[in-house]
Amino acid sequence: MKEWWIQVGLLTVPLIAVYLHIPPPKLSPALSSWRTSGAFFTYQGHRIFYRDSWGAIGSSDVVLLLHGFPTSSYDWCKIWDGLTQRFHRVLALDFLGFGFSDKPKMHNYSIFEQARIVEALLGHLGLQNQKVNLLSHDYGDTVAQELLHRFDYNKTGHITISSLCLSNGGIFPEIYQPRLLQKLLKDSGVLSPILTRLINYPIFSKGIGAVFGPYTRPSDTELWEMWTGIRINDGNLVVDSILQYINQRHKHRDRWVGALISASVPLHFIYGPLDPVNPHPAFLALYRKLIPKSTISVLDDHISHYPQLEDPMGFLNAYLNFINSF
Repeated sequence: MKEWWIQVGLLTVPLIAVYLHIPPPKLSPALSSWRTSGAFFTYQGHRIFYRDSWGAIGSSDVVLLLHGFPTSSYDWCKIWDGLTQRFHRVLALDFLGFGFSDKPKMHNYSIFEQARIVEALLGHLGLQNQKVNLLSHDYGDTVAQELLHRFDYNKTGHITISSLCLSNGGIFPEIYQPRLLQKLLKDSGVLSPILTRLINYPIFSKGIGAVFGPYTRPSDTELWEMWTGIRINDGNLVVDSILQYINQRHKHRDRWVGALISASVPLHFIYGPLDPVNPHPAFLALYRKLIPKSTISVLDDHISHYPQLEDPMGFLNAYLNFINSF
């Protein structure tokens, strides 16, 4: 009998460790360097990570980068140096619940709050009256749309936007195709806490790998860095709460799409056409129909949902061509 309980214990301990994600993943040297190069400010009691690099001499332009779900500001690492050669300052943050920022549990995550955090960051840096170019991706696109709405309607505390460039975001909820895992997590109710703990690195890497092109899939190191960014501060346990942004896109569709339709600033869209969540040609057709004043860069056919990581040079060139056009 004693030997039986020992065997059960030897089996149970590793299973519990897997369920609790013990031990947490360690930062890679590159990810550690990214954190060391950044700083934190406090928003309503929460620590928010950001990076602020001074770049081109003789330029006064500022660019602010808004990352996607479920990753972090580290998504911009491959084009960061290129941007510092063109802009006076290059800024990025980890939204609340992402990357190195705090990830409070039992929190009502919303696009509106993330927009207020962006405004607070610029205030913290003394840039609240500075014109800012916004460059966004995925989840960040929706935050940018809310910031654009606040700017065009002169809302209190708004930032002054000089231009907006979006990329591969689900800005049209009627054609957006969320992944199965996203649907399960956002709609599972009381089961969500269990499902979030059951997600492990193999499940994550398979899911995120599916939104990259066949020739541009991240390396094992890059996938591990993405997973590490989620796991910091137990971020995997709040993914279901953050995913309510999909429902928010439906609820506030007219507000956020309307902000693009009536925008008073130059607009551009950089598109990886193999994107399974914003499928071609339906996405481009609707974008051109509703927002004809916007210019568009369509990258190579094999580029998918993360164009800044899959084709950093093509993405950077497309963005700088847009910036230099006005």
